[in-house]
Amino acid sequence: MSTPIFLPLLDPTAAALIPALSLLGPLLIPATLLRAVLPSLSASARYYVQAEQSTEDLISYLDNGAEKIVVSTAQLEELAGQVPKERLIVKINEEELASAKQLTQQTTGIYIVSSTAHTAKSLGLSGIDVFLQLPSPKSTELVDLIRSLRPSSYVIPTELLAAAPATTSTHLSIAEAFLAPIISDRPDGLFPTIVSSSNHSGKPLGLVYSSRESVTEAINSQTGVYQSRKHGLWRKGETSGAVQELVSVGLDCDSDALVFEVIQHGSGFCHLPQSTCFGGLSGLAKLEDTLQSRLQDAPEGSYTKRLFTDEKLLRSKIMEEAEELCDAQTKEEVAFEAADLVYFALTRCISKGVSLKDVERALDKKSLKVTRRKGDAKPKWEEKINGAAVKPESKPTEPVPQSFPEVEEGRIQMRNVTLSKLNEDEQKKILLRPVLNSLAMIDKVKPIVERVRKEGDAGLRAMTKQFDKADLSSNVLLPPFAVPTDDELPRDVREAIDVAYANVKTFHVAQAEKEALVVETMPGVTCSRFVRPISRVGIYVPGGTAILPSTAIMLGVPAQVAGCKTIVLATPPRPDGTISPEVLYVAKLAGVTCILKAGGAQAVGAMAYGTKEVPKVDKIFGPGNQWVTAAKMLVQNDTDALVAIDMPAGPSEVLVIADHTSNPIFVASDLLSQAEHGTDSQVVLVGISLTSEHLAAIEEQIDIQAKALPRVKIAREAIKKSLIVLVDTVDEAINFSNEYAPEHLILHLEKAQDAVKDIDNAGSVFVGAFSPESCGDYASGTNHTLPTNGFARQFSGVNTLSFQKHITSQFVTSEGLKVLGPSVVRLAEREGLEAHANAVRVRLAELK
Repeated sequence: MSTPIFLPLLDPTAAALIPALSLLGPLLIPATLLRAVLPSLSASARYYVQAEQSTEDLISYLDNGAEKIVVSTAQLEELAGQVPKERLIVKINEEELASAKQLTQQTTGIYIVSSTAHTAKSLGLSGIDVFLQLPSPKSTELVDLIRSLRPSSYVIPTELLAAAPATTSTHLSIAEAFLAPIISDRPDGLFPTIVSSSNHSGKPLGLVYSSRESVTEAINSQTGVYQSRKHGLWRKGETSGAVQELVSVGLDCDSDALVFEVIQHGSGFCHLPQSTCFGGLSGLAKLEDTLQSRLQDAPEGSYTKRLFTDEKLLRSKIMEEAEELCDAQTKEEVAFEAADLVYFALTRCISKGVSLKDVERALDKKSLKVTRRKGDAKPKWEEKINGAAVKPESKPTEPVPQSFPEVEEGRIQMRNVTLSKLNEDEQKKILLRPVLNSLAMIDKVKPIVERVRKEGDAGLRAMTKQFDKADLSSNVLLPPFAVPTDDELPRDVREAIDVAYANVKTFHVAQAEKEALVVETMPGVTCSRFVRPISRVGIYVPGGTAILPSTAIMLGVPAQVAGCKTIVLATPPRPDGTISPEVLYVAKLAGVTCILKAGGAQAVGAMAYGTKEVPKVDKIFGPGNQWVTAAKMLVQNDTDALVAIDMPAGPSEVLVIADHTSNPIFVASDLLSQAEHGTDSQVVLVGISLTSEHLAAIEEQIDIQAKALPRVKIAREAIKKSLIVLVDTVDEAINFSNEYAPEHLILHLEKAQDAVKDIDNAGSVFVGAFSPESCGDYASGTNHTLPTNGFARQFSGVNTLSFQKHITSQFVTSEGLKVLGPSVVRLAEREGLEAHANAVRVRLAELK
């Protein structure tokens, strides 16, 4: 890699600058700070270790991920022949400059501490990277120094840097430091910029332009910001939602073009329906995209789905293809079998939440190792191939310096940030959720919904057989529903359902409006508002291999209480055509009038348009996978369907606010109760003035409890993307929560009940240490169908009124019209609606 434009030397106060600095090149980290700094680095961050005063094993720094180490001349001699010279930078002072040429036999980098600016050329050195550090430079002079030193690099202590748009008398702007050497050959002064996808191994997404202003904002916000030649600053995804996380920014060899590596969210980079401005994906990138889609969308029980869920099946396929690759002889055979092995190997990766980028990073990390293990195969494979047992050799222990934070790969741990150390843009960034590509999913569900609409019950039965593996003569089950036997539904489960049903019904009955609102707005003018049930509703209960009676309760009970005449409960059947006895029992309790034995987009289509057997509904409720969510969004926008939906849906969320009184065991359990829902679950802990010991206790409990869960693999992936936000006061915590607008908010506070009055945005609040979110999910009485993705700012959770509508009425007496009428006439005339005015005039004339 080329010499960085400048090399930031981290100090203990550099934490807030690391995200921006990591975009631009390697960081120089003193060995004494490694333990504190490494956990906060992103997976893509590069770093050198300043180790010239370290007494630890220097090679271990390289083995554990450092690209290079800075060493003294004495250390350089010790490492000769053990470490490639490209991995070593020797640090010398001004008095040692005379020996610089001799050092080039053992290193390709020289770090000079001098009061005079030196370059490789001025020192008569070739093929050497020079890093220069001047004592006490002025921030206003640094930009010129950086520019004049190229291609050598200037070492800048982070105490002199700031994430600011412009340099001040005390601090150098990070962006200005990076842009110091850049030039433009365009009349408008813009820089051509290639945007590449970190999601897909650096594949180019498109060509755009950048300005100094756009690059500065991009670096400081760590998002994709460019310069439109017509419209000024272009913040990618600001209106479309297709935002970009910035991974790195680089400068080309001529210093007149840039490359941005980004993680692209949403519908993609191009304005056309394709992955990139240069067309679609191909090769491994296309395969990765296909497999990720199949993981989400493959029907339960299908061969494709089993590859992701049946570890024995996938293991057999990988072993089978590996053997066939080893047996292949011709070029064509080797390529064919290698492609099969790559397919199943990447399937394994995707099933574990591992991307191609993760694999590339692992390869890069392996390439950085200096210490190598013996190159023999493992004993069991030696024996398998050669037919003779081989005594395993003991693996040498590789020393790790105490100051180096050995990251335990198996530890389940959240990231953490201190809110006060983040600038405004950084605070906004941590409020963001993953962007869902809803348009692409809607395109996928259109053919399914359209088939139900055109073919009716026949199409519905065919797709139930295709997706749910159930061959039905009818998709509809009508009451009276059979009562499950004790063998089908144990008595203790039945009693638990009864408790949940009673509590939920009690709370939702209390929500119902008992009488009309009647107001006399002026003498002779009476206005009223009264409630009526939505006549026909559909409730979707995910099923198949899962059992979710709680969802049936949360949707069926308010529909029953609201007085809906038609309640269609849709749930996927099991392969034998039955549905779970738990859901059947709830359907009977809740007065469901029709059970639709179908799932996915086809069930949503059947309820939205109706068939001969399936009643058409006026509003559809309930959670589901991407297919269900996309189908709901599709039909609500079709005027032919005339159907509403409950609310936008997204991954499950919890935000926990905890202070010094919180129990680490309880806090961890609450975080994990949402993390186990799915790898995309959103889990946030806001800690108020927590001591390091208290925070460590919570983190330890997260790790311990997660590893005891049956769904530990899912929880691990969710927790890895989750966040601990550290604040100083309760007010700060609640303000952050109100901005985040979580689905579930849990208050582990000394005065938890007092804090509720300040909560403005949340789906449901769980108050105090003994109010776990699980109670609301199942049986306390509140509804667990809640707004996600920040929609708690605008939406309520499902409640009795969700299944009802309000109608208003007005009664105007003749005397009332005499008083009100002239005002109505005047307003109608002002709007130019003469017929409106006339409808009042003729009545007023009759009253004269």
